[in-house]
Amino acid sequence: MTEKLNHRDRLQAIFEGQKPDRWAASFWRHFFHLEHYAEGTAEAMVDFQQAFDWDFMKINPRADYHVQDWGVHLDYSHDEFAKHPKSMFPIRSAEDWSKIKPLPLDAPNLAEHLQVVNLIRKRLGPELPVLMTVFTPLSVAGRLVEDRSLLQQHIADNPEAVHGALEAITDTFARFAVELRNAGADGLFYATTQWASSDMMTWEQYREFGVPYDLRVIEASSEEAINLLHVCGSNNYLRELQEIDYHCQLVNWDTSDPTNLPLDQAYDVLPGKTLVGGVDHTGWLQHSGDEEIGHQIQRLQAEHDSSRLILGPGCSMPPETTSANLRAIRERL
Repeated sequence: MTEKLNHRDRLQAIFEGQKPDRWAASFWRHFFHLEHYAEGTAEAMVDFQQAFDWDFMKINPRADYHVQDWGVHLDYSHDEFAKHPKSMFPIRSAEDWSKIKPLPLDAPNLAEHLQVVNLIRKRLGPELPVLMTVFTPLSVAGRLVEDRSLLQQHIADNPEAVHGALEAITDTFARFAVELRNAGADGLFYATTQWASSDMMTWEQYREFGVPYDLRVIEASSEEAINLLHVCGSNNYLRELQEIDYHCQLVNWDTSDPTNLPLDQAYDVLPGKTLVGGVDHTGWLQHSGDEEIGHQIQRLQAEHDSSRLILGPGCSMPPETTSANLRAIRERL
């Protein structure tokens, strides 16, 4: 394929198993100092896209927008590189899970992020695929407690209490997924965060407390959606999850983590999926200069297939990632 494609057509060619006109890539990071209001988040995402012209946008909102309307409080950071401190966690005992009820979609933080999607779509037009970050219901539950070990304890000791809250969270974000499409998103960047990992729970536990709720949110985004499954962390359950149809054409994980599925083995493990990754976002992307980054990109291009792999990080990049290092990648596509 030699004719120059726009971003949407380039992704479609890859989904159809064709070699695109050039390598596709997408990268994402937080802009903590701007992500505490809709216009700021949209501005940060649009400026980043216009600077690097990535092939799809992963909207990187503040991570805790998922739980603020249930009572988690953030002290907004005005430092580009510092996270928002959290307080006032609503779950302190197993009985507190019963307080988690379905939210209306005009709840302030959900409505704000629907506005983010709408603003970005209006600014960037129809040719750029835009995916909105949504965490799985179990991951959302994990942000309602101050320490994740409390949720682990409640799963073991009070499973029905946790299931009740997961029902409310799933109801909320299934409806939210529909409205994200209406606001202009092409689909979801659907993130398990740390929970789909043997570091956090057994696979049998994830099948019970993760998978059924995950599928309901993903399926709500519609069959036409462009969805990406991001399986985060070390010792993750990507191999197990591939046996379940998550309705995601794209799959992303930290391929540089030695506890995870290696990229060169993933083509057989994930047949029919477009892989996103290959770049060691906390390793050589951070610590190498232009020449070394160029060698690393050339190595990936020599060892992999542009009809199966979109170059990207294994997770959200550290915000300190330099523009020069990202530009070194962009110039070699």
